[in-house]
Amino acid sequence: MPTYKRLTLMLRDKDRLRDLLLDPHRPVQLVVAGKSHPADDGGKALIQEIVRFADDPAVRHRIVFLPDYDMSMARYLYWGCDVWLNNPLRPLEACGTSGMKSALNGGLNLSIRDGWWDEFYDGANGWAIPTADGIEDPVRRDDLEANALYELLATQVAPAFYERAGGVPPRWVELVRHTLTTLRPQVQATRMVREYVEDWYAPAARAAGRISADEFRPARELAAYRSRLNASWSQVEITGVDASGLPDTPEVGVPMTVRASVQLAGLAPDDVTVEAVIGRVGESDDLADAVTVAMEHVGAADGMGERFESVVKLPHAGLTGYTVRVLPAHPQLASSAELAKIVLPG
Repeated sequence: MPTYKRLTLMLRDKDRLRDLLLDPHRPVQLVVAGKSHPADDGGKALIQEIVRFADDPAVRHRIVFLPDYDMSMARYLYWGCDVWLNNPLRPLEACGTSGMKSALNGGLNLSIRDGWWDEFYDGANGWAIPTADGIEDPVRRDDLEANALYELLATQVAPAFYERAGGVPPRWVELVRHTLTTLRPQVQATRMVREYVEDWYAPAARAAGRISADEFRPARELAAYRSRLNASWSQVEITGVDASGLPDTPEVGVPMTVRASVQLAGLAPDDVTVEAVIGRVGESDDLADAVTVAMEHVGAADGMGERFESVVKLPHAGLTGYTVRVLPAHPQLASSAELAKIVLPG
């Protein structure tokens, strides 16, 4: 029960929570379990607060705190729980594997979109608590998110559970079936291991084989490239950017030609990747929903430098902007971002 988990967010408005617990037609039942590190006084204080609330005789039959939480207790919660509640302070959730294990057992998640839930929530496998992470005042933020939690419980979660046809809640069953069909395969350890092997371990092994070949000749070439790049990079400069073919009213798919002049400071055109970046223009002139297209070297620029050019089909309609960037390029680099170097127009 670390403090960022916000165990007591549900207690922001105790009267409203009591109304949910004691609703005569759609009562909510809460089972709370967890423990804090012995040195985490804040976490222990949260547990004390929830225990005091649960000890109220008026609600004791609707909310319980289970002490000594461990794996043996957790298995029964995963098996028997209908909804898994997780309301951490976004973006502090590292992952949230407990919610995954609940989903594996047909449980529906009711969570802040943080950790794994931010990646896998699809609108039909549970509920997402709206986050107010743009609010700087922590008290105001907790109030807003607690209110959103109450609204979800009252207007979506409880109705889906209690509205039944022939004793069966059709909407609830639909959500569970969708979760088991679409979400369960994604949270399996087998999927994780497979992706690690295919996307990381195997490529790393192949890269190690390539760079150590011929008595590490590729490694020496990469070291020489990095030395050359470090000596010149501070002087690499985009000296000109222009475009043609952009209509007054941009339409999706219309081609435009982006050109750039780049002073490479002694580097060869093959030592870099020059990219055109095209996207929507926001109120602050930032590019949103941007796409990148590699530009081709087309010869020397007038005066000093090199010319690069690319024909780009507009990815968006409406107000469109573009820019150019220069990144390192070498066959032995894992990606153009590996060396943390980039040049943008001045």
